[in-house]
Parts: sequence; C-alpha cells; structure tokens
Amino acid sequence: MILFPAIDIRGGKCVRLTQGDYNQEKVYSDAPEKMAQAWQKKGAKFLHVVDLDGAKTGDSMNQSVIKSIAELVNIPVQVGGGIRSIEVIEKYITAGVNRVIIGTAAINHKEFLNEAVSTYGDRIAVSIDARNGFVATDGWTKASNIKATNLVKELESIGVKTIVYTDILKDGMLKGPNFEELQTINEITTMDVIASGGVSTKEDIQRLGDLNMYGAIIGKALYDGTLKFEEALEANSSVS
Repeated sequence: MILFPAIDIRGGKCVRLTQGDYNQEKVYSDAPEKMAQAWQKKGAKFLHVVDLDGAKTGDSMNQSVIKSIAELVNIPVQVGGGIRSIEVIEKYITAGVNRVIIGTAAINHKEFLNEAVSTYGDRIAVSIDARNGFVATDGWTKASNIKATNLVKELESIGVKTIVYTDILKDGMLKGPNFEELQTINEITTMDVIASGGVSTKEDIQRLGDLNMYGAIIGKALYDGTLKFEEALEANSSVS
C-alpha cells in the first residue's frame, strides 16, 4: 500500500482544514516546497498535493507552488483541487506532475472527464468526496443526491483507473477512516482505491492494508505529530 503524505495548499501556504471547513484552517508551513522535500527525506514514495483555493473557486491559484514541488522532489506527485479543464491538466503534466485528480468536474462535466481519460489514461484519477454515502462537490460545500457506490461503478465504466475516496465527516478528526464504506467501495470495483480522511494511527494503516487498499493519504495526524511518518511506514510494512 502506498502512503501519501498530504500537502494542502491555500494562499501559497501549507494548511489543514477540519472536515473541509475553510473557516477551520491551521497553517503548518509558509513553504510547501520545503514540506514536500521533508516528506521525501522521511521516506515518502508519493505525495498528495491539493490546491484548496482551486477546489473552492475552480481556479488553480497555486499552480506555481505545485510546479516547484514537482520540480524539487524526485518522487511522483499527484495533484487535485480546481482541475476543471484540459489546459490545466496539460500544465500540470508538463510541469512533471505524475497524476492529476479530477473532483467536481468529474460529476458536473462528464464530457470533460471522458476527454481527460481518453487523452491521459491512468494519469487521471477521480476524487470521490462523500458525506453519509452521498457525493459532495465544490470543495465539499455542496451536497448531491448521487450515491458514492453508483458513481464508483460509472467511473469504472468510463475507464478511470484510480479513485481517491474521502469520507468528509472523518477528515481531520483523527478518529479513523470509514472502514466499512472503504471495504464496500473496494469490493465493487477493480479500480485502485486510495483511502483519505481520518487516517491517524498505525492500526488504521494496518487495517487499510488488510482491506487491500492501493493507498492511504495521511494529513493532520502527521502535522499534529500524533503519528510519525516513520511509524506509518513501519505499520505499512507489517501488513501481510
């Protein structure tokens, strides 16, 4: 299982939100590029970067910072947040980003998603952000009547290879992921599933590994120091 340290960027700074609430922000670093290099030094094999400004407004406002990250580290980087045009995808891919994550646009603009997948193949992932089993959009600010499980099946039929599944109510709460929902999602699809939201202990990582997750994104627990990345790697290596 791949462990992805999360680097959430807002206003050019590395921050964390609680349950996706833009009013509950904590700044961890003024230099996300240095944070990226630090995670690589600690043993990260892949980074998960989110443009929070982009997720909310649809404008990829932190592109220059993210480009710097991709250039400064020699590990793959996946990026999400506000990616709603082929032009933005092309900019990120050209800048050295390994995988681009489409969120809201995958739900609101299916023709865009189809074009992205047919053009870039497995370098496109889709993030499914769910609250009580239903998909939320626009930086988690809008609820929909789309069931997450239905969206999973639709994405697979389109040809998507990787999804990032976030349980919004678990995000930033340090109380563990929604294992039951993740297990359900993983069982109904052949896509690679990356778990996000609430991953905060070694036991969480071992359990996700036992569920055969492709990856797990770790955010607040690393930044608050309740879980050291070295411990996370150790827990991951112990999964059979």
